[in-house]
Amino acid sequence: MKVRHATDPDQIPGFDTDALRSRFLVEDLFGSAISMVYSHEDRIVVGGVRPSAGPVTLETADPLRAGHFLARRELGVVNVGTDPGTVTVDGADHQLGAKEVLYVGRGSREVSFAGEGGAAFYLVSTPAHATHPTRKGTLADATPIRLGEQRSSNERTIYKFIHAEGIQSCQLVLGITELAAGSMWNTMPAHVHDRRTEVYLYFGLEPEDRVVHLMGRPDQTRNLIVADRQAVISPPWSIHCGFGTGNYAFVWAMGGENIDYADVEPYPITELR
Repeated sequence: MKVRHATDPDQIPGFDTDALRSRFLVEDLFGSAISMVYSHEDRIVVGGVRPSAGPVTLETADPLRAGHFLARRELGVVNVGTDPGTVTVDGADHQLGAKEVLYVGRGSREVSFAGEGGAAFYLVSTPAHATHPTRKGTLADATPIRLGEQRSSNERTIYKFIHAEGIQSCQLVLGITELAAGSMWNTMPAHVHDRRTEVYLYFGLEPEDRVVHLMGRPDQTRNLIVADRQAVISPPWSIHCGFGTGNYAFVWAMGGENIDYADVEPYPITELR
């Protein structure tokens, strides 16, 4: 498990491209059977699991200082692959198809992943002080919110899975946004939520496509060029929005002070610099 420390916004003007990418972009989540990053931004852990070579067990790690991974944490799992897979929690199997979600509550002791071919599990974990039951969510379960329009290239559908009116959690909020064919802008207008950290995992891009993710303070924006199945850690002080060269989807996940999805401060594109 790699560790990344929190960054003050006053540091950003002095960062070059490599420094920005090393602190905010997670490029290699799916390069091995399991990969994990511990961020000091709201203590969020993100990970990627590819179980094609055999079952993979979620083990604790030294930065957690815990006997098992979910001793003081909760977990969201999303199958961002092309094939179904299985998540086993304390002996109970949960089948996850593409773009399906599993919430795993605090205190679960044994979690493992299995699947063949294109199964790939994206993990997001936040600290938890309360226990909620493990529960699966499908696209059919999540009430879709359709936003944007074709003329502004931001027609998209938001699926909320783990949130105040859906799958219950302690502080984790998670969903998937899919862009319509021909649309490229996400999350408009750009915004910050000073009480929560958000992590974006972009997926569904072709190998030759990229997303230009905008970050930084609204009056001093920066950008990250992001490929398929790469994640951006967005601190509470940073805006987040972006546009792609091809069609894509992304998993958005938040942890912090509250689970109020609407607790944001928007910044229209005309205010960005």
